[in-house]
Amino acid sequence: MLLELRQLKVQPGNQLLLEDVSWQQFETILTELGEHRAARLSYSNGQLEIMVPLPEHEKAKEIIGDMVKILLSERGLNYESLGSTTLKNERMTQGVEPDTCFYIQNSALIIGKNRLDLTVDPPPDLAIEIDLTSRTKLDNYQILGVPELWRYAGGGLKINVLQDGQYVESDSSPTFPDMPIIELVNRYVQQSQVSGGSQAIQAFKTWVRNNL
Repeated sequence: MLLELRQLKVQPGNQLLLEDVSWQQFETILTELGEHRAARLSYSNGQLEIMVPLPEHEKAKEIIGDMVKILLSERGLNYESLGSTTLKNERMTQGVEPDTCFYIQNSALIIGKNRLDLTVDPPPDLAIEIDLTSRTKLDNYQILGVPELWRYAGGGLKINVLQDGQYVESDSSPTFPDMPIIELVNRYVQQSQVSGGSQAIQAFKTWVRNNL
C-alpha cells in the first residue's frame, strides 16, 4: 500500500529523507504540498529532504532578511525579495527552497514572475539559510550557481562566495563589501533573542543612520 503525502508528519526541527525520487515525483510533491506550508524542500539527484523549521529558526530568518532590506534600501538599490520560493533546474536535477533570497543585480529580470525556472531564469544574487537544526547542503546552491550564500547557525553567520564554480568561505559579503556583515548579523540576531525582534531592528536602523 502506498502512503499518501498527507499521511507523513514531520515534527518541527526534524527532517525526512526520501531516496530515488524522480523529477516528476518532486514536481508532484511540490504541487501537493502547495505554497502555504511550514516545510522546506531540498532535492538533489533523486534525494529529497523535507524539513520543518523550529520557531527560533523563523525568527532568525526574519531578522536577517529585514537587515538586508534595510541595507539595500539605504543604498538605493532595487531588489526583489522572493522569500522561500522554490529554486529548481530540471536539467541539473536540483531544487532547493532557501529561507529567503534576493534578486539585486538581476532584479529587473524577474519582476512579475510568480514561478522561477532556473533553466531560463537567473539564480538569486543572495540566498540565506538558517541552519539551526540541519546543515544546508552547499551543493544545491553551488550547482544552481547562486553567487552568494549566507548560513546562520549556532556559531554565527558564515558567508560563502562562488568562485570558479566552487564555494569559498569569505569574511566579507560581495553584496555589501564595505560592511562588517558577519559582526552585524551576529550582534542583532543575538540582541533579538534578548530584547525582541522589533527592538533589535530599531537598534540596527540607528546603527545604519550613524554609520552610512
